[in-house]
Amino acid sequence: QVQLVDSGGDSVQSGGSLKLSCTVVGTRTSTFWMAWFRQAAGKKREGVAAIYSGGQTIYAHSVQGRFTISQDNDKNMLFLQMSTLKPEDTAMYYCAYSRRVPSWSVVLDPSSYNDWGQGTQVTVSS
Repeated sequence: QVQLVDSGGDSVQSGGSLKLSCTVVGTRTSTFWMAWFRQAAGKKREGVAAIYSGGQTIYAHSVQGRFTISQDNDKNMLFLQMSTLKPEDTAMYYCAYSRRVPSWSVVLDPSSYNDWGQGTQVTVSS
């Protein structure tokens, strides 16, 4: 089991950039998935981006080309670089960890993840 600590959320104007970080405390398995999810007020939690331990990535269509997920496995950290932010990106952002995801089709499904950060708020104003 791992603990995840999210940070980096802030209030920015539309078109701005922000970088989120997630610190992993504990020992991960040799292969794993890590992901960023977000949940806006009154809406379901949705997958934003995910990265496999080997480096493969997947993005939600809504953030493709604007967000970049990355990891530093030596430092046990996960990142989400967000650019060209829009008001609709406003949400609480969570990092998540999974030892195993059964297929690519559910990599961005919250039910595929076992451990979650506490969340960090991103607010984008127009």
